[in-house]
Formats: sequence, C-alpha cells, structure tokens
Amino acid sequence: MVFFGEYQLSFSAPGRVVLPKKLRELLKGNMFVITKGFDSCLAGYDKDDWENRAKSLLDVSLLEKEQIEKRRFLFSSTMYLEIDDQGRFVLPRTLLAYANLSEKVIIVGIGDHFEIWNPEKWSKYLKDIKN
Repeated sequence: MVFFGEYQLSFSAPGRVVLPKKLRELLKGNMFVITKGFDSCLAGYDKDDWENRAKSLLDVSLLEKEQIEKRRFLFSSTMYLEIDDQGRFVLPRTLLAYANLSEKVIIVGIGDHFEIWNPEKWSKYLKDIKN
C-alpha cells in the first residue's frame, strides 16, 4: 500500500470532504485513522497499519520526556473516521481548527500515509523546501 498524489478538494458541508478514490482504494474497509500531523497538517492511516504502528509507540520508556510528549501529541488527537458510500468523511472540529481547514483542502499521499493540508500552508511548505 503506497499513498501518492496531490488532490485539491472543497468541503461539501462543514468538515465533510471526499477522500479521493485512488487513496480510498488503498484502505481496508470503510474506516481509517486520522491524527494531528507535524507542520499543522492532519495525518491519515489505514486502520490496521495505524494499530501496528501504535504498538511500537507503546514500547518506549515512560521515563523519557520526549517519548511521552510524542505519545500525548499523537494519541490525544487520534480518531477513527468512517467513510460513507460516496467516499465522504467528516473531520472533527478540533482537528479542523488544528490544521486551519475551512473551505478547501489539499490531500497528499506520503507513501505509508496521507496528509490533509490547508492549501495556503501546503503552498508555503512547497516554496520553503525549494529554497
């Protein structure tokens, strides 16, 4: 399973957007996991893949502050979302606010997962990495 491509989409209702078919076909079933990503975007994972990754995050020492901070950041915002028959899903308000999403989004494949970006932030990110 390799997520790839860049897709610009509009919300069809508050927080509701369609996951592109090419990405949707890579998911097992009609559920996926979404969580806060780095750089103020959201990160989406296949449910089974996320659960395997989560196990490795639980194997770190509770005495390492950096590891605990990563766990708090990821697990506190992790949600299971359901995709309807038209490929739509609804992002929770807290995640919409975190990623500053309102009318349009950019969904990009990142190999082992996909990310959901505010279009202006994605454009700025691309400019910044060119320099």
